[in-house]
This record gives sequence, C-alpha cells and structure tokens, in this order.
Amino acid sequence: MKPSLPRRTPQANPSVPQAGNTPTPKVQEAVDARDDLAAALTAAGIQLPAMDVRTPWRDAGDEGGARPADYALVHLGVCSAPVAHALAAVIRGGATG
Repeated sequence: MKPSLPRRTPQANPSVPQAGNTPTPKVQEAVDARDDLAAALTAAGIQLPAMDVRTPWRDAGDEGGARPADYALVHLGVCSAPVAHALAAVIRGGATG
C-alpha cells in the first residue's frame, strides 16, 4: 500500500488575489485549472510539491495603478525523478488506455 500523500499547504502568492480581491477571469481560469490538475494528480497518487499560478509583471496603467493581468500561467514547479517517472507512467497509461 502506498503511503498517503502529504497535505498541500496553501501558500500566499502575490500573483493570485487574496481574500477580498476579485481575481480577473484569466487568473481565476488558471487557479481552477491548477486545482483540477492537482486533484487528478492526487487521484493518481502523484503530488507535485510547488504548483501555483503566476501572472506577468503588472505595468502601471494610465492612472499610475497596476492594471489587471492579461493572462495567468499554471506553474508546475519541480519534482523528484521518481515523481517524474510516476507522472510519465500515468500519462502513458491514459494515452494508451
């Protein structure tokens, strides 16, 4: 039997709006995608240690304030070699099964 996966610890990410701030649709889409991927990986017994959402640097808008991000990316972070092999096996199984 595989040991249970450690719980993910939510981390503050300045790219992702915190409570009280409304994320842009693109940021929300990336957060939802990250959460969906994390759930699928967990169901397959795989955990990437540092998944988060990142946006480009915010430029000053016309009024000197930050403008909303035009896009956001799901950053998958890094993983160990055994996790990379497990992920490859799951992808191969899904691609051929």
